[in-house]
Amino acid sequence: MNACSPGSPFTCGWNVAARRVQSPNQDQRAAEAKIDMIVVHAISLPPGEFGGDCVDALFMNSLDPSHHPAFAGLDELRVSAHFLIDRAGALTQYVPVEARAWHAGISSFGGVTACNHRSIGIELEGTDDVPFTEAQYHSLEALCAALMLEYPDITLARIVGHVDIAPGRKTDPGPCFDWIRLRAGVRARRVSASSEG
Repeated sequence: MNACSPGSPFTCGWNVAARRVQSPNQDQRAAEAKIDMIVVHAISLPPGEFGGDCVDALFMNSLDPSHHPAFAGLDELRVSAHFLIDRAGALTQYVPVEARAWHAGISSFGGVTACNHRSIGIELEGTDDVPFTEAQYHSLEALCAALMLEYPDITLARIVGHVDIAPGRKTDPGPCFDWIRLRAGVRARRVSASSEG
């Protein structure tokens, strides 16, 4: 599917409800790759602090390493995600969903490596040890449900955390993330959409 279907919340890969900040850190997916998973991440810059434009700067390759000691070396990274959901639930999109964002790194899931080629990366503004907000869960549920309509190979079991595709290297979204709640919320939205259709 090209994410330009009638009635879709996406226009040629861009979510029409999202703030759009196009990252240069993207490229084409492998020709044989099919989008069949969503990877949930958590990010805060500086670590443990919320708000500001540091995540935008990181994904736009404009992060000032002198701004905070924790930023040393981050200006050399070339990373991105498709989406960021901030603490208020607001959605920013950096990469069109058909393109490959650089969010997963060295990764594997279900016996297949290089998860960037087959996944959509969603960053939640947060940390491993701070609960996520109601607004973030609402936005994430809606986004996941919409993506599942666009890409039917994505199932609830294929909405995973960064920790699931890079165990031992990554821990996010962390133990405070409520997977049961997310999956129940996405399932309810899917049922509601089906009954309305």
